[in-house]
Amino acid sequence: MSDANITNDNLGASRDEFYSLLMSAHEGLSEAHSHALNARLVLLMANEIGDLDRLKAVIALGRSYEGPEDPP
Repeated sequence: MSDANITNDNLGASRDEFYSLLMSAHEGLSEAHSHALNARLVLLMANEIGDLDRLKAVIALGRSYEGPEDPP
């Protein structure tokens, strides 16, 4: 497993630009198409990461989110 901490902010100043790009990619899509886009992006990004241990850690971190309520 890589020693890189998965909670590091690796996007830095580009994080807002990435968020904007992501939201723009979903504009005009139906809910089903939006979910399909997310699934494709997850698989493409997982392929870019290419390290199963890091992917397991990312999934665990994503599932550990404790917000004010469950998302819709």
